[in-house]
Amino acid sequence: MKTLILYATKYGAAEGIARRIADRLDEVSLHDLKNSPLPNIAEFDCVIIGSSLYIGSIRKEAKSFLLKNEEVLRDKSIGLFLSGLDTEIAPQAHFEKNFSQKLLTAAKATCFPGGIYDPGKAGSFDRFLLKAAKKPAVYADTIKDSLIEQFTEAMKS
Repeated sequence: MKTLILYATKYGAAEGIARRIADRLDEVSLHDLKNSPLPNIAEFDCVIIGSSLYIGSIRKEAKSFLLKNEEVLRDKSIGLFLSGLDTEIAPQAHFEKNFSQKLLTAAKATCFPGGIYDPGKAGSFDRFLLKAAKKPAVYADTIKDSLIEQFTEAMKS
């Protein structure tokens, strides 16, 4: 099965998750949604789309792609993943906020394996938001490979 993995990332965590997913699948093409032109979706059997969350929302590149391609995507084997540290909200709530019900229903699997916060990469506004939320401003990696493994196994079946 030919798989296209598309991701939108701010600091690289979503890209890292996309690469971990790609390492577990065959015939994969990885593509950052910021880069144009995008591959022809029709050439792929499976499309996996992921984005980092920023204040609870997916990146604008991912939103734009989904709005333009939702009809085509529903005819594919679809997987959706999110990256972020906001574990206080149930993962399903993040998916429901950021993806249409039609796309969620069509998705073969979803995954929210966690995220990475690297204060060395964060801008001053991001550091301010973290401080305002009274969260530690130290490096944090909460990505769970076991969740990525479950996701890829579901996509293979």
